[in-house]
Amino acid sequence: MKYNPERITFNSKLGEFMLGEFVFNVTSLYACLSQLTDQRDPRGVRYALVDVLSLMILAKLSGEDEVHGMAEWLKHRAAELVSCLQLPRSTMPHEVTLSRIMGTAVEVEELERVLQAYFDGQAQLSQEVVIAIDGKTMRGSIPSGQSQGVHLLAAYLPSEGLVLMQVEVENKENEIVAAPRLLKSIDLRRKVVIGDAMHPQRQISIRIVEAGGDYLWLAKDNQAQLKADIEHLFAPQQCPPATSPLPTDFQTITDTHYGHGRFETRTLTSSSMLKDFLDWPYLEQVFKLDYRAVNLETGQLYSETHYGLTSLTATQADPQRLLALKRHYWGIENRLHYRRDVSLKEDRCRLRTGHAAQTMAIINNLVLALYNGPQNLDTKKAKKCPIMRK
Repeated sequence: MKYNPERITFNSKLGEFMLGEFVFNVTSLYACLSQLTDQRDPRGVRYALVDVLSLMILAKLSGEDEVHGMAEWLKHRAAELVSCLQLPRSTMPHEVTLSRIMGTAVEVEELERVLQAYFDGQAQLSQEVVIAIDGKTMRGSIPSGQSQGVHLLAAYLPSEGLVLMQVEVENKENEIVAAPRLLKSIDLRRKVVIGDAMHPQRQISIRIVEAGGDYLWLAKDNQAQLKADIEHLFAPQQCPPATSPLPTDFQTITDTHYGHGRFETRTLTSSSMLKDFLDWPYLEQVFKLDYRAVNLETGQLYSETHYGLTSLTATQADPQRLLALKRHYWGIENRLHYRRDVSLKEDRCRLRTGHAAQTMAIINNLVLALYNGPQNLDTKKAKKCPIMRK
């Protein structure tokens, strides 16, 4: 039995899709995936693109990480899945079919846009909208004997656990080149963009502020003069005899935290004194962040100091808010990269067909977002169906 695209119809009056005798809401994930363009030759297509993607998502949500495991999970539940989802074939797609569809049938840019639109309509954003940008290499995609694989740059909402957009960093470019392309696809109004040491670049800062957002960067060795100027501001003043220290506008906050066998202290000091001194676009404040940690079991001490800059004014962001914003950024490592590597075993996945590795990364982002907050996967299928239900 071949797939018949005419089995999906849309009722504009009811705002619903019809899938045979089943109805699903236009705000469901299935409806969004139905908008994707199938890049395959329609002759001989046995499985609809939306059906295959839905099946893969179900397998992922059930704990299967690799393509082989996903195919086996589907095969052992074929009868139930066919009945519940009203699939046109009685068999499930083979693992080769899954790899080929991810690698050639899906246009990754379109899939990113469709999922972005889906979460725009589903997510309830927190009052503090922080966008963390960071890159990650999929080590399983590195060919034998080579050192480069698929490297993806993501824009992540730490509070919501959502990846807004993700772009591939080409072999002959770096994240600095890819970042403007990533930010161009995102509504930056009233957002605060935070990046690692690579992203403090003048043009990226200009793009963010002129798009209605703000930036918060760390200044490290790739911006040596910028870092030195900020470090000099916060250095202890050497006062000659009979003189007093020069007045400053420094504001300081100290935050302590106990967890994982460590006692941590973070002290952030901010200033607006370099606003008109440093040649950096839209600069309003600079800050110094001291981190100290004590291992309570061994007594070992650890300390580091960071220097940063932001377009947020002192009125918009006092030291307490700057520290909170900086701590938001760590969520992209703890809640996204770590989970994709450890929980979903992304780096163990050896996908080499077309852009299958990037498609799998997008599905992993989607699965993590669904785990982070219940979404309206589907609302009006048969009541007996336990699959794809809200």
